[in-house]
Amino acid sequence: MVALTTTYMGLNLRSPIVPSASPLTRDLESIRAMAAAGAGAITLHSLFEEQIEHEVQLLGTVFDGSENIYAESLDFFPKLTEFRRDERDYLKLIEAAKAAVDTPIIASLNGYSAGGWTRYARLFQEAGADAVELNIYYIPTNPRVSSAVVEDMIVDILREVKAQVRIPVAVKLSPYFSAMANMAKRLEEAGADGLVLFNRFYQPDLDIKALETKRTLTLSTSAEMLLPLRWIAILYGQVQTSLALTTGIHTAGDVMKALLAGADVANVCSVLLHEGVGKITELVSELSILMSARGYNSIEDMKGVLSHKNTPYPEAFERANYVKLVGQ
Repeated sequence: MVALTTTYMGLNLRSPIVPSASPLTRDLESIRAMAAAGAGAITLHSLFEEQIEHEVQLLGTVFDGSENIYAESLDFFPKLTEFRRDERDYLKLIEAAKAAVDTPIIASLNGYSAGGWTRYARLFQEAGADAVELNIYYIPTNPRVSSAVVEDMIVDILREVKAQVRIPVAVKLSPYFSAMANMAKRLEEAGADGLVLFNRFYQPDLDIKALETKRTLTLSTSAEMLLPLRWIAILYGQVQTSLALTTGIHTAGDVMKALLAGADVANVCSVLLHEGVGKITELVSELSILMSARGYNSIEDMKGVLSHKNTPYPEAFERANYVKLVGQ
């Protein structure tokens, strides 16, 4: 009998399939259905900082004395009137979800500054959330803002939150760091219980007729998992935090790849939006079959088997694969 249980940020999960933050996890009935389908944990839809801050000028408070630093990028944020600002609805959802299912509930906070994070992380904890995912989405458009400043900001946000809550805290990262391994290590040292790789940003498009920007929404494909797969494999064993692979998980084979690389869990979103939450049952069942066919009795048996640390060909995660492909 194959054991699909895993541990993520110290939480015991029945399976490694974790629905990530999406419109599907804003509805209690959908959350119930995900739990019944076999989800190991459920990440609620993100509460955006713009929802919980009522003054537009707070968009300029990431750094002291930098009121004009984001002026050119403000047009890319949705108008505050488009958000539901009452965070009480979110806290009520946490409470209702905890009462409705026995699956761990992870609250998600999406923002860019230190101000409101600490307070709301505490409120999530008080409402019963089992963990918090910090989805730090900041676009440094000012050429005078260095990478060191941005990295320090993210680490400081994590430290502030960790100082105020007892529940585990994960950081959802973008892939746009010049030294990803170092950033991961810094976050581990600052107290991160988990790293979620990677945030999938929805890029604005240009309307050449209306001469304006427009929103786009394109669901992921399995091909997009290769970047986080590579970094999960590189980081496995080098950091002791839990690792979650997100973006591009569509099949049980994708889940198995994530685990072989060293992930504790595989986050799913696009596939559920496309096929419905019943897909979780299929993923769980097919993962069990794949593991049995390869002789794995548990998640722990295969976790990290093909990581940079353990694979017989670690160069594939570095330059060698690129050189061989391009140099032919």
